[in-house]
Order: sequence, then C-alpha cells, then structure tokens
Amino acid sequence: MTLTDTVESFDIAIPATALTGAAITLEGRLCLPTPPTGLVLFAHGSGSSRHSPRNASVAAVLHESWLATLRFDLLTEQEATDRVNVFDIALLAERLLAALRQVGAWEQTRHLPVGLFGASTGAAAALVAAALEPRVRAVVSRGGRPDLAGRRLRAVRAPTLLIVGGHDAEVLTLNAAALRELECDKRLEVVPEATHLFEEPGALDEVARLAAEWFARHLHE
Repeated sequence: MTLTDTVESFDIAIPATALTGAAITLEGRLCLPTPPTGLVLFAHGSGSSRHSPRNASVAAVLHESWLATLRFDLLTEQEATDRVNVFDIALLAERLLAALRQVGAWEQTRHLPVGLFGASTGAAAALVAAALEPRVRAVVSRGGRPDLAGRRLRAVRAPTLLIVGGHDAEVLTLNAAALRELECDKRLEVVPEATHLFEEPGALDEVARLAAEWFARHLHE
C-alpha cells in the first residue's frame, strides 16, 4: 500500500462572513493521512486559490510526514475580482480564523495540533491569525510578505520559519527586517538560486522539506 492509498480527501465548505455581513461559504480541500499527527492550513497568495499547484506540491510532502492539510479559498470568486480584497490582510486573517474555528469543531481534526503555511500576502494573514489565535503552534512563510502583518508581528508566539529565494532580493530584505521584529522562536531560510515563485529545479522541493521539518518539530512539542 502506498501513502497515497492512506490519504483521504474531502471537499469541504467553511462558513464565513462577507464584508457586507452576509453569510458565505469558502470552498476547500481537506486531506487526511491515516493516522494524522497534525494539521496545516494553507493561506494562498494574491492571484491564487485552493488550486495552487505549488501549495499542492508542498501539501503532498506534508502528507508523507502524516500531516493533514486544508487548502481553501480565502475569498469567494466575486470577492477575488476586487484587488482591494486581495491585499486586505485583516480580511484574509479573519478568513483563516474562521477556518481554524471550523477545524476545531470537526471530529476528524479537532484533536490535532495546528500550523499555518502562507505564501505571499497569505503569509501576512497567517502571521496575524497566529498572533490572535494561541491554538496555532507553528507558522511557515514561503516567499511571503510578513511586513504586511504590521504591529501584529511582535505578538506572534508560534515558532515561525521564513523561506525566501536567494534571487528574490526585495522580498529577502523585507523578510530579514520582519525577522528582527518577531519575538518568537524564528528562523530565516534562504533557498539559493531560487526566485520568488521557486520555479527553479529542486527549489520547491527544498521549501517542502524545510516546511515538513519545521511542522514535524513544532507541532509535536
């Protein structure tokens, strides 16, 4: 039997609230290896969605470490057409918090330690959510914009790993500055020769390896 045979996948709906106050649902994909030892929620970046192939690749590696994953849309299709929403970190963080509440209610996931994996603007949302929700035990940022988390950075207590491409100069500078602001267990990992999307051969594999090690260590402390 292969690991793929031991991972169950479910299409799920997460209840949330629109800016208008209306009730909405966010679509997602929950993947559960058997047995799961932790759960990682993915926060995609601007212009992406739950279908992000890069996040799917990272999730597959996490499954090999018996970590469940939840990849979901932070915005509805209509909301995503407004670029203001795409960069509204407070809104994106609230959507992550809604997902955290939901996984805390599901029988399959409520007992699992939780981590957050964020990319680009999703990384800022993950850090804000971690600052507000003590249940979050670890955060990993891939090519993220932690600077957009603002004053919430100093309130993050979950161990945080920032992963940046060596050729992503501007984002590397922003992450180095954010690292100085963080007051938790923290580390900055630079993937040599990689650019912002980690499209170079082996670059995304290295991101996945680093993330899996970080979550395996800190979700089980």
